[in-house]
Amino acid sequence: MRVLISGASIAGPVLAYWLHRAGFEVTVVERTASLRTGTGGHPVDLLGPAVEVIDRMGLGDVVRAHRTRTDLMALVRPGKPDVTIRAAELLAGITDRQIEIMRGDLAQILHNATKEQVEYRFDRTVTGIEDTAVTFSDGSREHFDLIVGADGLHSGVRRLVFGDERGYRHFLGAYLAVYTVPAFLETQTVLTYNTVDRAIAIYPTNDPARARAGFLIRSPELEYDHRDLADQRRLLRTLADGLGWEVPRLLSHLDEAPDFYFDEISQIRLGSWSRGRVTLVGDAGYGPGPAVGGGSSLALVGGYVLATELAAAGGDHTVAFPAYEAAMAATVEASRRIGPSVLATLVPRSNLQIWAMAQAMRLLPRLPAFAQRRLTAFGGGPAAMLDGVQLQPAL
Repeated sequence: MRVLISGASIAGPVLAYWLHRAGFEVTVVERTASLRTGTGGHPVDLLGPAVEVIDRMGLGDVVRAHRTRTDLMALVRPGKPDVTIRAAELLAGITDRQIEIMRGDLAQILHNATKEQVEYRFDRTVTGIEDTAVTFSDGSREHFDLIVGADGLHSGVRRLVFGDERGYRHFLGAYLAVYTVPAFLETQTVLTYNTVDRAIAIYPTNDPARARAGFLIRSPELEYDHRDLADQRRLLRTLADGLGWEVPRLLSHLDEAPDFYFDEISQIRLGSWSRGRVTLVGDAGYGPGPAVGGGSSLALVGGYVLATELAAAGGDHTVAFPAYEAAMAATVEASRRIGPSVLATLVPRSNLQIWAMAQAMRLLPRLPAFAQRRLTAFGGGPAAMLDGVQLQPAL
């Protein structure tokens, strides 16, 4: 049975790995010309069952070897002393099973684990789907028994099958930008700077010469082309205009960054993410939103669950797709509450909230463990969301 997966980031390779193990013939197409690796992307957290899936793939050791080494986080307050805290204390309420890794490193590891068994076609997109017939951007046409969209928030597969995203995209009121900069501050501490409706961070990478700049900015919804990088750079400069601290220096490196990423923080809310022979996994069909926590883990777990249901049904999508949706339904519903909760905490709406954040960071290390967990749980949090997934035995 032939399966086509669109998207080679996280959910796609995980799904491909397990489908190959179950005897399916898998092809993965990816719109970029090559894999986005190295320091590209932002740090992502693998939580709870996502760690279990990685271990079942035999990748636990290599993933842990690539984890980020950011043990300290500091809230920068120009003119006042920084407030520094151990990252473990801020993660106390999230989970005791957690690995933070750069998204690019994770993508490379997953690709390496699948490239010998799975056919990858880069610089290729799906442009048409008619039952089993799939048309590609190079004009070729092939038949596949099943098609999976694992191609992110602005999924092309989803657009072809479900229509324009404006009908089911839910904007959470903020934008994310990340890109690589020279490590001009020479620190291994994650630095965060907040003003009203703005949160800016500089965090180290495994390359001592490079760091990552991250912007979370609350804003009304903007009109822009999500493929037009020049327009996105212009928008970021406008949104960050007038900010102090190291922001002007970060923006001075914007044009030279080869891995610049800018997008809205939105959720896709579909009543069902399967139609005919097509289904969606990860941000293409569901997720808490970029940068708010748990999205990469949810995509990874979703890929595993879909693979196990397809294997159990012998490839019968009329059985497997409903079973996959039922297995993920409660977790997907919980994921929709995470984004607003995390954004409300990370992106302050007032100077009073900025002051309260500093006081809480000062207080947290002095609290007993149970109180730390309660204060850092983000209203249930990404780990609680994922703990609702029951993983079937490995294939």
